[in-house]
Amino acid sequence: MFLLLRHLARQRREIALPRGPRGSLHLRHVDAGSCNGCEHELQATAGPFHDMQRFGLFITASPRHADVLLITGPVTTRMRHALEVAYASMPEPRLVAALGDCALGCGLLGDPREHLNGVGDVLPVDIRIPGCPPDPETIARHLVAAMERPGHARPRGVPATGGDAAPG
Repeated sequence: MFLLLRHLARQRREIALPRGPRGSLHLRHVDAGSCNGCEHELQATAGPFHDMQRFGLFITASPRHADVLLITGPVTTRMRHALEVAYASMPEPRLVAALGDCALGCGLLGDPREHLNGVGDVLPVDIRIPGCPPDPETIARHLVAAMERPGHARPRGVPATGGDAAPG
């Protein structure tokens, strides 16, 4: 079996068989009290039309396997502890992405006693994705830009965006 695998690896190198994206980001999504508009756009980003997997972006079920904590909503007082626990469960290096204007603390509606002023009040935000809600292209563009940070390789076929994790 070992000889067969070694032979297969040599064959792959000789014919230059593509091995898929070099880099990837695994995202753990947490809804911290949103209206579900951002979740709808995130689902569209992961769907077959926009296909964020082609860029090396994957949704994971556990924060223990995630590179990015992707948060939607203004962070309600009841979700604050859950966010802190999820963040503490993630391995280093870890990133926090605030998806949508509510997560960024812009134009919040509701009783101010029941929510914080965005994700930045609880966790350090590395990736800011503005919009109400942001469209799938904007979501994918900001997350792909995060792969250009040190320690994350840009996948093949994805054009460089200038190295900033929060473009335009």
